[in-house]
Amino acid sequence: MDLPFQITEILERLELTGFSAFVVGGCVRDFLMGLSPHDFDITTSATPAETKRVFADCRVVETGIKHGTVTVLYKGISTEITTFRVDGGYSDGRHPDSVVFSRDITDDLSRRDFTMNGIAYSPKRGFIDPFGGENDIKRGVIRAIGDADKRFSEDALRVLRAVRFSSVLSFEIEEQTARAIRAHEGDLRKVSVERILAELKRLLCGRDVKRVLLEYSSLFAKIIPPLGEEIGFEQGSKYHDRTLYEHTAAAVENSPPTEEMRFAMLFHDLGKVKCKTTDENGECHYYGHAEISAELCDEIMRGLKCDNSLRERVVRIVRYHDIPVDTERKYIRRQLAKHGAEEFEDIMNAHIADDSAKADFCRERIPKIQEVIKIAREIAAEQPCLSARALAITGEDLKPYVPPSPLMGEILSQLLSEVVDEKIPNEKAALLERARGILEERIQK
Repeated sequence: MDLPFQITEILERLELTGFSAFVVGGCVRDFLMGLSPHDFDITTSATPAETKRVFADCRVVETGIKHGTVTVLYKGISTEITTFRVDGGYSDGRHPDSVVFSRDITDDLSRRDFTMNGIAYSPKRGFIDPFGGENDIKRGVIRAIGDADKRFSEDALRVLRAVRFSSVLSFEIEEQTARAIRAHEGDLRKVSVERILAELKRLLCGRDVKRVLLEYSSLFAKIIPPLGEEIGFEQGSKYHDRTLYEHTAAAVENSPPTEEMRFAMLFHDLGKVKCKTTDENGECHYYGHAEISAELCDEIMRGLKCDNSLRERVVRIVRYHDIPVDTERKYIRRQLAKHGAEEFEDIMNAHIADDSAKADFCRERIPKIQEVIKIAREIAAEQPCLSARALAITGEDLKPYVPPSPLMGEILSQLLSEVVDEKIPNEKAALLERARGILEERIQK
């Protein structure tokens, strides 16, 4: 296993002073999966005080001294070094009430969450894998170390971590571990929303997200209760051949794997349950569902303490996810003026993901949506005037004809609309002439 030279030297220094030391956890797992590790955590038989003495010539920060962790700044990198330990009870469902330091690496590995994360490595001692983590990685299996119920009781976030790993890595969750997840999913109420959001972001961008959403639907219903209303909800429409929740899961997986798109498709139809109507032919309709979905989306993402930038972008995609699709340049220019190039493409991608999760005949519209995206990119590349800031005139240019007033704003708005529709060129002389014409039209009225 290739390690950065600083990590190798840290391990060697600990070993040379009589202690055993290993890299552990995610970096070892990633290496065994053929991935390039980026973060390296070190565990050692040295106590924090002993570690500080070993690195007396370095800056050492007591970042988690209560649990045996110090951070060593060594030759340009910052590395956490934690003493082998055995954890006491977890009365808060998050942190151990006490820890006992150990000299045995197996003690330390036994307190970790999953077998694939319970592997240690050192250049001197090789791989230490007491729970069969390497074999589980080869088989694509997520298995709790020891008693699964105990592992999830210790830290309820492990419930969501297991599902996140399953989505991202396309690993199956072992049967006993899966049963324990379902038994402890309600414990997520003990976990801060910030930690839940961080896991959700990664989970939703996983390549196997649809399977995970369907297999653990009750878990997601507990995190986001409005999703629970979608489970088993028959849509009663010729456009849909699956339940609302099944449609949502498929739409999520069919969208680009970005946080904004995955969250948008998770929330895009939340409002349907609240606005379902049935016509005389028994066909169901969901008028206004996009707006209701956007309001619910905003509320949920605020509750998860999502950053404003992501929340606002997701809400807008949800609000406009079912606008008409039209290949006419005038229509596309207007939409680009309203949404901007990136957001409009997100909205069109939402259309594609939505149609991909409907009845087969709905997918016939996808090439048309792709053509809209192509035309929109071409228009954007021309850098057209699509905002008031890009107009070749400003309010200052209009002052000889009209004083600063609501009327001036209305004239600028009309000029922009006509430029967007390509009725007049974005040239100062042409705009001033048209402004005078608009004023004359107003006077005549």
